[in-house]
Amino acid sequence: MLHPSSSHISALVGGIYTVIQTKAKITSDEWGENYFLIGPYLEQNVRTQVELLDPPNPAMRRTIESMNSKGCKVYFGRWLIEGGPYVVLLDITATAWSLDRWKTELWDSCTIGVPWYDREANDAVLFGFLTAWFLGEFTAQCEEKPFIIGHFHEWLSGVGLFLCRIRKLPVATIFTTHATLLGRYLCAGSVDFYNNLQTFNVDKEAGDRQIYHRYCMERAAIHCTHVFTTVSQITAVEAEHLLKRKPDLVTPNGLNVKKFSAMHEFQNLHAQSKARIQEFVRGHFYGHLDFNLDKTLFFFIAGRYEFSNKGADIFLEALARLNYLLRVNGSESTVVAFFIMPARTNNFNVETLKGQAVRKQLWDTANAVKEKFGKKLYESLLVGNLPDMNKMLDKEDFTMMKRAIFATQRHSFPPICTHNMLDDSTDPILNTIRRIGLFNSSADRVKVIFHPEFLSSTSPLLPVDYEEFVRGCHLGVFPSYYEPWGYTPAECTVMGIPSISTNLSGFGCFMEEHIADPSAYGIYILDRRFRSLDDSCTQLTSFLYSFCQQSRRQRIIQRNRTERLSDLLDWKYLGRVCTRRAGWARVWGW
Repeated sequence: MLHPSSSHISALVGGIYTVIQTKAKITSDEWGENYFLIGPYLEQNVRTQVELLDPPNPAMRRTIESMNSKGCKVYFGRWLIEGGPYVVLLDITATAWSLDRWKTELWDSCTIGVPWYDREANDAVLFGFLTAWFLGEFTAQCEEKPFIIGHFHEWLSGVGLFLCRIRKLPVATIFTTHATLLGRYLCAGSVDFYNNLQTFNVDKEAGDRQIYHRYCMERAAIHCTHVFTTVSQITAVEAEHLLKRKPDLVTPNGLNVKKFSAMHEFQNLHAQSKARIQEFVRGHFYGHLDFNLDKTLFFFIAGRYEFSNKGADIFLEALARLNYLLRVNGSESTVVAFFIMPARTNNFNVETLKGQAVRKQLWDTANAVKEKFGKKLYESLLVGNLPDMNKMLDKEDFTMMKRAIFATQRHSFPPICTHNMLDDSTDPILNTIRRIGLFNSSADRVKVIFHPEFLSSTSPLLPVDYEEFVRGCHLGVFPSYYEPWGYTPAECTVMGIPSISTNLSGFGCFMEEHIADPSAYGIYILDRRFRSLDDSCTQLTSFLYSFCQQSRRQRIIQRNRTERLSDLLDWKYLGRVCTRRAGWARVWGW
């Protein structure tokens, strides 16, 4: 029986959520009714994502009844995703009254103290104790000795793992780290991380960043688990030095490729999605639409707003250099670069909303004139006469069109940000744009749009979901300095969209290992390991400029080659059967 546990189950966002969600189908097919996911109960997500049910398993039913009778709130249902796995959801708010007692027990057994002000760590304690309680109760309710594997993801679920070991529950444990806590913090602090891995005083570094208690929880889980895995070789090296245990296995992340598969249609889907983005661009740049959209390329970066870790800093610098190259070489190409990174906002930018309203007004005006023109043309042809073009449009038509044209006039540059930022003066993306001078002026061949919110098909600005947006772009740019795996370039690949990754990301290293010449397949690997920041920026600029010089036919051929790599990233080929067998072998000698 397999019980993956993660605080990201039902959370709907994040890389770990993507791992579990995309793997659910193939795992459910393999394990059937013996596959249960354990996660926290989040009411706002459960209403739309989970169908609550009575447990079909008698032992499971007795377990939930027993815990509920003791003051817990445990829910059972089916997750409404492909594969429809069972989920056990634990309401941590219902047992918050036990927090102090459980934190005392954690200190007595592990000497890990959790401060009151760290809500995320306190939630991890509640979730961990509930998970261990559930697994212990379930094993007690089973009539025969159960063979259980508990697969724990990240430090947030780690408390449950080492409690299982302390209480000597008959559970084979697997712990997968998708990134190390300390690694993420160190990289965000402009440290020469990879050249100093062996020299860090990990206890001091964690203490200086006030995450020592979190680091202890993560390290305890890793040293207690039967099988320790991570998602890439570069993260395995990081974990060995920072967490003092070498992973037993490296298990790369996959995708449910069938979900993205469009066969020969993916080129048509690119054209359709690109047209949706072009409509947004027409509105956003009204009054300054002095570039040819047929010769405009859409680049994007997306993900968690970690300015340096995700490479937004080097991407902006490379865009400034690209802008110079396109201008001095008289290129007809224009680049629109999107930054899709959620930040603190309070509303849409009024100018951005106005742009979409102006675009719609122009469209309605053009349609009204076209309809009148068409009727007059039809009537003229019916009586056998060629139309007099001077009489096809009357004064009213010209008045309507002039009003529409006057409405497109603006005296300011198109906005950079689509929303009103709460921290405009300190925002790193906006401050860098001010420094490099990319203000969407008419002279710029590179335009920048910062969309500080997740994409949604219900948005009044850019009404597309993330998948449709990716399909409509020409290039994904992910020059990350810290990226243990990197789902964004992987998603680009299975949708046939070329991307730029780095040799410091798990995805980039995986592709370098499996493909002789990744760039020939639209996978550009930026060297951020052995080059200086300036040299890496120069290389990134070269990649971007070379891409701009490709013809439409060359880009179509490249997209075809990129899409052919999809099978490399399919869970069917990256399954984790070996991981589970290793867990059985460690505990039961199988």
